[in-house]
Amino acid sequence: MSAHWISICTLIGMFVLATVLPINMGVIAFVGAFLVGTLVAGLNAKAILGGFPADLFLTLVGITYLFALAQNNGTIDWLVKLAVRAVRGRIAAIPWIMFFIAALLTSVGAVSPAAVAIIAPIALGFAAKYGINPLMMGLMVVHGAQGGGFSPISIYGGITNKIVAKAGLPLSEMTTMLASLGVNLTVSLLLFFMFGGMKLLRQKADASGEVPAVRRTAHGQGGAQVYGDAEAEALTEEHRTAIRDDDSLMNAAPVASADTGSRAYQLATVAGLIGLAVLTLFFKQDIGFVSISIGLLLTLMAPNLQKRALGQVSWPEIMLIVGVSTFVGVMDKMGTIDFVGHSVAGLTSPLMAALLLCFVGAVVSAFASSTAVLGSLIPLAVPFLQGDAGVSAIGFIAAMAVSSTIVDVSPFSTNGALVLANAKGIDRDVFFRQLLVYGAIVTLVAPVVVWLLFVVL
Repeated sequence: MSAHWISICTLIGMFVLATVLPINMGVIAFVGAFLVGTLVAGLNAKAILGGFPADLFLTLVGITYLFALAQNNGTIDWLVKLAVRAVRGRIAAIPWIMFFIAALLTSVGAVSPAAVAIIAPIALGFAAKYGINPLMMGLMVVHGAQGGGFSPISIYGGITNKIVAKAGLPLSEMTTMLASLGVNLTVSLLLFFMFGGMKLLRQKADASGEVPAVRRTAHGQGGAQVYGDAEAEALTEEHRTAIRDDDSLMNAAPVASADTGSRAYQLATVAGLIGLAVLTLFFKQDIGFVSISIGLLLTLMAPNLQKRALGQVSWPEIMLIVGVSTFVGVMDKMGTIDFVGHSVAGLTSPLMAALLLCFVGAVVSAFASSTAVLGSLIPLAVPFLQGDAGVSAIGFIAAMAVSSTIVDVSPFSTNGALVLANAKGIDRDVFFRQLLVYGAIVTLVAPVVVWLLFVVL
């Protein structure tokens, strides 16, 4: 077996092992990079670590630290309550409020499962209170989180854009962002009318803005994906505590601290998030340094929050991403990336190769980490995207981004499991089968649709 195939089989084995067992794939990837790099490629430790994405590491740490501060000081809860009050009794607007809040959270740097963990219990509490179809409500939360996930200052967007830039491919951050938002918004619109949206348009509710009390339920699913995926582990300890104590985020007693929850501090946090967007989008400053700088300013205002916020940084998620990136760096030094890209392009037409990679991304991501899929598969397409194959790199990146994340509605993914766990007043077995069927349909249909939209047309 050639060195290229050894590294490819190792990558496949990493996905399988991380899916079957509750082991962080980043740990496996670091070991794989060491073993393949030294025993197969003849690289030393310095050469292997040359593939470590220091800029991506800083981005992930900064964004998740800043978001943890915003969550701990009550800013997120305050913004959610303001949005809910804006409904003013229009029940039909509630699912869309939840969609756009989830999209907003991920667009400013929240890990997708963290956004779903915050919004899903509230959304499904509304569904139970006002007779909204829980499947529709839960799916709209997930699609909202995925729809906002590729903004330039988001985690998905930051990862994808850095991978694309490193590969030397044409980059259009807005195309990827709008593609994800557009597809997820369109799917949500179809779901809204398929599951009783017209009926909701004729109903009114209490416009007080009070959020219904909901119980945070621990995951009802078993299996490696629910407990082992780094995205699931990225849920903060505060969320887990809330689950154990059956407290609603919106109704929990405030933390007994003069630093926490003050309106001035929350306004400063909102200003910080706006500043992050302005500095990174318009002044092209590094998002990692900017987010950590804003986080430091907020920490100086309330030093007692730092320890808890540092503990809530998504270390498992970061370990996964930098581990996989380091392994892909070893594959790149070995020439395996070029080998696979040319092999795929040689076996079939470039258009079919793009479709095949979109399918692989969708299927793997339905059971494993979307971030790991993006980090692994985009580099594999570089050779035929750089050539004169007639495949638009910008279109392919958009198609890969959407097909690898929209499948997170699967009940075996973290987001799908969160929706299932927080469903109220319905048969869980029936709800699980509904999510399973919907997830399977999306996994089979979405890659073809986005391939046609962004690659072929």
